[in-house]
Amino acid sequence: MSWASRRRTVYTIGIVIFFALVIGVPLERYLNQPPTCTDGIQNQGETAPDKGGPCPIFDERTLAPSSVMWTRSFKVRGGSYNATAYIENPNDNAGVRAAQYRFGLYDGQNVLVAERTGTTFIMPGSITPVFEANIDTGNRDVAHTYFEFTRPLVWEHLQNPASAITISNREMSNLNAGPRVTATAENTSVAPLTGVSFVAIVFSPAGNARAASQTALSRLNSGERQQITFTWPDPFGTQVGRVDIVPLMAPVSAPASR
Repeated sequence: MSWASRRRTVYTIGIVIFFALVIGVPLERYLNQPPTCTDGIQNQGETAPDKGGPCPIFDERTLAPSSVMWTRSFKVRGGSYNATAYIENPNDNAGVRAAQYRFGLYDGQNVLVAERTGTTFIMPGSITPVFEANIDTGNRDVAHTYFEFTRPLVWEHLQNPASAITISNREMSNLNAGPRVTATAENTSVAPLTGVSFVAIVFSPAGNARAASQTALSRLNSGERQQITFTWPDPFGTQVGRVDIVPLMAPVSAPASR
């Protein structure tokens, strides 16, 4: 073999080795990388790309449907209203960390008189009341209230820390003046709970929601009991059938399965 032939052979081998290192090694790593829940591929037992199986995000098609049970606005005083929506989620281990929503308040001619937007969470296996206070309607009466989620919901493997809170000793007073509801909230878990809010909904004997209010506790220690109080400025204008008091806490990540 001539010197020129040997040089061409060396050059060719060098080029092959160069492309093998620059292209082949990254390609081999890409093709053999372990599957993850962020690779955009349906693998490792997932029921949709990066959903289901071992991934923290649920394939929503595998969940029992959640629903907006009812939406109401309650006149507080003058042109001010409190709006509430009752969200039912029957899935014990699935929740939503951040759900963007909109309340629309309409008059008798179906004209929009006020709206309110916000972000809430949806607790697993529970009712999640969405409460907005002091919505100004400019002294216009509200005949209809609508609630909608404004972005798709992302369902995750979550737990409901509020399930450790029990409510007892409900009492009502001043029904003919400024109604007042008191109750006792107890933390039955072994860990302190922070950032707990409570929504109280007053129902008529026929089961129709007539009023709502919200309060909060900054901290509820393990085994601790605290009194919570809800007030309204004016009488309900109807007999009271029952009062629901729902504790609310942002859901937390569920422990990884083994």
